[in-house]
Amino acid sequence: MSEKTYLIGIDVGTMGTKSAIFDPEGNLIALAFEESKLYYPRPGWVEQDQNEIYWSVAHTIRECVEKSGINPADVAAISLDGQMAGISTVDEAWGAPTVYDSWLDTRCGSCIGQMRVHHDLIIQKTGGPPTYSHGPKILWWKDERPEVFANICKFVMPAGYVAGRMAGLKGDEAFIDYTYTHFSCLSETAKAGWSTELCGLFEVPMEKLPRIVEPWEIIGRMTPQAARDCGLLSGIPIAAGCGDTAASMLGAAMVEPGLVFDVAGTASVFAICVDRFVPDLEHGTLFTARLVPPDLWYALAYINGGGLNLRWFRDELAKEEKAAAEREGKNIYALLDEAAASVPAGSDSLVFLPHLGGRVCPSDPDIRGLWLGFTWKHRKAHFYRSLLEGVAYEYAYYLGIEKSLFPDLEFKEARVIGGGSTSEVWNQIKADVLNLAYVQLNREEYAVLGSAILAGYAVGVFDDLKTTASRFVQPISCIEPRPAYHTFYQPLVQIYVSLFDTLRETYQELVKVPEPPKD
Repeated sequence: MSEKTYLIGIDVGTMGTKSAIFDPEGNLIALAFEESKLYYPRPGWVEQDQNEIYWSVAHTIRECVEKSGINPADVAAISLDGQMAGISTVDEAWGAPTVYDSWLDTRCGSCIGQMRVHHDLIIQKTGGPPTYSHGPKILWWKDERPEVFANICKFVMPAGYVAGRMAGLKGDEAFIDYTYTHFSCLSETAKAGWSTELCGLFEVPMEKLPRIVEPWEIIGRMTPQAARDCGLLSGIPIAAGCGDTAASMLGAAMVEPGLVFDVAGTASVFAICVDRFVPDLEHGTLFTARLVPPDLWYALAYINGGGLNLRWFRDELAKEEKAAAEREGKNIYALLDEAAASVPAGSDSLVFLPHLGGRVCPSDPDIRGLWLGFTWKHRKAHFYRSLLEGVAYEYAYYLGIEKSLFPDLEFKEARVIGGGSTSEVWNQIKADVLNLAYVQLNREEYAVLGSAILAGYAVGVFDDLKTTASRFVQPISCIEPRPAYHTFYQPLVQIYVSLFDTLRETYQELVKVPEPPKD
C-alpha cells in the first residue's frame, strides 16, 4: 500500500481555472490551467456557462493527475476556491437554471440603487456596501427574470456549484462558506448567518439562500461520474472551500494582524489582515470579511479592472511594442516597465483614474477612466507609468480609511502576488506611495496552495491552518519605501482623491449621452 498523500486545490478564476496537486510538505507536484470563456451578450453583461466551468475543473484535474503520474488512490481530499462577487444558481436537481452572473457584469446597476436606501444597515450587518455583488444580482433575477427566478432552488458560488456537482448534491443541500458573505448584502457576517431583516426588506425568499458552512466542512464525496470526469477515484472527500481572495491570503500566510495584501491581478485587490469585525460605516468603501482561520478578518477594497487596464494598454495603445516583443521573444510587460522606469515619479504631473468599468469601492458605476494633465512633452511611457501610479493612489485612499478604522494597528509589510507582482517598478511605486515595504514570496500559485491547505485541514493531514501556511512560504525580496518619494507623492494622492467629487456630476451627464444617429 502506498504511504504517499496528495491534496488537490482548484482555483475557479475569472480568466481561467487552475488546478494543482501538492504533497503534505507544500511541494507543487503538478499544475494545469484552462482559459475561461467569457460571454458578452449585451453591453455591460458578462457571463460564463456553469457547465463549462465544471468541465474546466474536470479537465485541469485530469491533466494534473496525468502529468504527475500519481496514484489517484493517494489523493486525500480536494477543495475549490473561486470568484467571489458574482453569483451562480442551482435548481432542485443541481442543474443550472442561469448563467454565472460574473462580478464584471453591471446589469444590476439599478438594483444597487434600490439597496442603497438601506446602505448603512447593509454595511453594519454584512461588512460591505451594495455593489456589483450577490444582493443586487439576486434582485435583478427576481425583478427582471421572474420566470427564471421561480426555477432557482438556491443561489451559490461558482466554485460551490462545481463542488456540489462533483459530490452529487441536490438543491436543498446547497452551501456557501462564510468567506463569501460580505458580498451578499443579505447576511449577518459576524454571526456567519443570514439576516432575516435584510431579506425581508428586499423581499428575498430566505429559502433560496444556501446554508452557511465553515470552509473545511466536508460537503460530500466525489461521485463515480465526477471521478471518471477528473481521472480520480470516487469517494474522495470534498471540502466546502472558500473565496479566491481568502484562499490566496491563506496561501500567502496572511495570518497576522497588520499584514497588508496586494493582489496585482485582473482586479487590483488591497487588503489588511485584522483581528476583529469593524464595518466601514463612515466611508462605505471597504468590505470587512472573514478569513479562513475563524479568529481572523480582513479589510478589503479593490479596483475591478486594475490588471485589465494594463492588458488594454498593451493591446490598444502599444501594438507596435507588443509585435516587437513577440518577434524578439521578450515579455511585453517587462519592456513597458523599462519605459515606465525612464519616466520621473509622478509621470510629469499626469494623473490617471483606473476605473474604466466604473468604481467599485465605493460603488460609483458612472465613473470612467481619465488621463488628466497631459501635454506635448508626455510620451507613451508617461501614460503607462501613470496607469501604475493610479492604482497606487487608489490604494493610498484605501489605506487611509483602514488606518482610521484600526488606529492602534501596526501596519506591516505588504505581500504582493499575482501577475503584476514581478514588476519591480510597480512595487517601488506602491512602496513609495504607501510608505510600506513590498515583499515578494517564494511561490506563485497562492490560491491553489491555500485551497490545498484547506483540503488537508479538512481531513486531518494538517492540524493548524496558520502554522501550516507560515511553514510553506518565505520572502525572497523586499523593496523598501523611500521617504523623499513618499513625501513627493502625497500632493498627487490628494489631487487624485479630489477628482471623484469634482467630476462626479460630469460623469453622470456623460452616461446620459444618447447613441449617435445612424446614417
